[in-house]
Amino acid sequence: MKIIDWLKLPETRCIKDLDDPATTLLHSDIVRKKPFLERLYIDFYKQFEKAMTEPGNRATADSAPTRKLLVELGSGGGFIKEVIANVITSDILELPNVDKVFSATNMPFEEASVDAFFMFDVLHHIANPRGFFKEALRCLKAGGRIVMIEPANTLWSRFIYKNFHHELFDTQADWELQEIGPVSHGNGAIPWIIFSRDRQVFEREFPFLKVVRMSNHTPLRYLLSGGLTLRQLVPSFTYPLIKAIEYVLSPVRDYLGMFQTIELKKVDR
Repeated sequence: MKIIDWLKLPETRCIKDLDDPATTLLHSDIVRKKPFLERLYIDFYKQFEKAMTEPGNRATADSAPTRKLLVELGSGGGFIKEVIANVITSDILELPNVDKVFSATNMPFEEASVDAFFMFDVLHHIANPRGFFKEALRCLKAGGRIVMIEPANTLWSRFIYKNFHHELFDTQADWELQEIGPVSHGNGAIPWIIFSRDRQVFEREFPFLKVVRMSNHTPLRYLLSGGLTLRQLVPSFTYPLIKAIEYVLSPVRDYLGMFQTIELKKVDR
């Protein structure tokens, strides 16, 4: 038996269809039962929250926090409302724990009405990223944000994603994905393709979406948590220690980071 098979959580061995809403609900249970992974989700949600309180965010400055229209896309089995209470959760799947069900390329919001879209591991599952960016531009207020946490493309992350992850990680691919399923299809390299390899293409096609931040991070915590399919590899009480080690490693995050935060801002020009 391979080590990776031994590490699999018993409840994930029988998963047949990643696009079944029951699988997403199972993943939700797994996150809440793994304190290490749950704390990582909270830290990621706090990144979204911080992006809306930083100086220069016009959408935040012009509106009281309770009146901001904040939308999480691809909420899945997450629990962002426990960190950002007034966010609208959404997914393309019919799930009992989300506020709205819709596609990221056809959203039920009025023009210039949304202050921010939050996305955790979502962009690389969207089959038509250009369609999403056009729709997000329609919905965002001037100064509104898209804040994404996505797979990074570093020496370490490529090794992990290509050898130990079920999703494609193809840096030679185009932006668009072959439509297979909302969860089962994806290419973890899409964020790097759009915002690094094809940065000039993105800026030419979407001049009103300015990239204001790109930062690689989290080389260890997700991996040691076991993610959504494997057993947790370290005791939960080590979370602050591992986080501190990641901080020490931050000077080499562009070689080791497994995730990347990407922040876009709608501009007037």
